Amino acid sequence: MKRMRLPVLAVLTGVLLTAGAARAADIKLGVHSGLSIPKIRGKEADIFTRGFTSRQGLFFGLGADIGLTPRLSLALGLNYNSQGGLRKGLQPITMELPPGLPVPPGTILFADFRNETILDYLEVPVMARFWFGKKVRFFVNAGPYVGLLVRARALTSGTSAIYLDEGGTQPIIIPPATDPLIVDLGADTNVLDSLRKTNFGLAGGGGILYSLGAVDLCLEAHLQLGLSTLQKYTETDGQSQTGALVISLGVLVPLARKK
Repeated sequence: MKRMRLPVLAVLTGVLLTAGAARAADIKLGVHSGLSIPKIRGKEADIFTRGFTSRQGLFFGLGADIGLTPRLSLALGLNYNSQGGLRKGLQPITMELPPGLPVPPGTILFADFRNETILDYLEVPVMARFWFGKKVRFFVNAGPYVGLLVRARALTSGTSAIYLDEGGTQPIIIPPATDPLIVDLGADTNVLDSLRKTNFGLAGGGGILYSLGAVDLCLEAHLQLGLSTLQKYTETDGQSQTGALVISLGVLVPLARKK
């Protein structure tokens, strides 16, 4: 808990420090939505976290752009961001299996199935934006963000033999049967309790702002790099982080303008 207080306080401090400057600045409020392409990152030696590829998720939220100088502004947001990852093939089984398997308790078992891990966060980014151009304006931005995990699911599907080894050479066979035991691995498992509730990271990217008169249209892409370990129980569940490529389209409406 103490480790996460510092990132949260850093983000909140950034917001508070700009509150006074906002009165004299160009302020724009808006909404945005788009696509999140996240991926879980883990060490190659970690059998629980390696092998994940990207999935696609929803991204949407509210934003504010506070102009500090003609070339510099501060972008704040409150976003819903679906992260996580997708893994296919032989991998450790993380869902409950039928009782009575002839293996000692705690044995790591493997199977060939599809596992989509969905991690939905409420995120608060604080980004510094540097502007270029006039009518069509371009920007690059960077800054920290903090996220609160609100939903975590593991969607699994497929049928497979159960193996004692990661290579799939030792299937479980229960006599008098002579063929490997086949199990349906389809499940929708709530894994929220096994994960840390907060995630701190860094983000950076850029975009284009086009004025339509009363409103501005904003197209943005940025990369997020999560720095926090996702798992509570790293000895049994491994260690990994999550990040994402986010592409969004938004509308900004001027609220106040510097005189």
